Amino acid sequence: MTARVDHAVVSGTFSLDGETHEVDNNVWVVGDDTECVVIDAPHDVDAIMELVGDRAVRAILLTHAHDDHCRVAPELRERVVAPIMLHPDERPLWELTHTDHLWDVDLGDGFEILVGGTRLQAIHTPGHAPGAVCFHAPSLGVVFTGDTLFQGGPGATGRSYSDEDVIKTSIRERLFALPEETVVHTGHGPDTTIGAEKAALGTS
Repeated sequence: MTARVDHAVVSGTFSLDGETHEVDNNVWVVGDDTECVVIDAPHDVDAIMELVGDRAVRAILLTHAHDDHCRVAPELRERVVAPIMLHPDERPLWELTHTDHLWDVDLGDGFEILVGGTRLQAIHTPGHAPGAVCFHAPSLGVVFTGDTLFQGGPGATGRSYSDEDVIKTSIRERLFALPEETVVHTGHGPDTTIGAEKAALGTS
């Protein structure tokens, strides 16, 4: 049975540094007909559960801990009885949203999880957030970049806990090392490819 990627867009808000914005977030579910992982948990548990269906959830993988990516993670954990996995450098951001809950498993660089016969590997890509992580699925030819890399370039770095030079280094040294044909599934907006973004970013 071949693993697949399921996708939904959910709407809500993002708040940081005293500002709140309306946002649409991508939710990604990777797996086969019996088991899956959920990548990010924004806004709406019911919408995520529609993607999951009756499959067993192996893990809730968080690309970072901005509230629009982790807000419903504890509620989702209760529903599916699966561990929340997050890079430990995200604790300051996590605690802005969740003061009564912690995640379950620290995601380090190189961490691997196998689901539906597909291996996902965590790539630590700080810059948008200190513990930002991307998830590479080589057998599917995709990488889930959260808010690190979008169609059109790097994620935003104008807020607390972010750094423009660091995110560009992460993208060049870690993501641009992936095959150029790798499809980039982002945290917001449309897909792109590593090759397209490598050409667009150039040496700026």
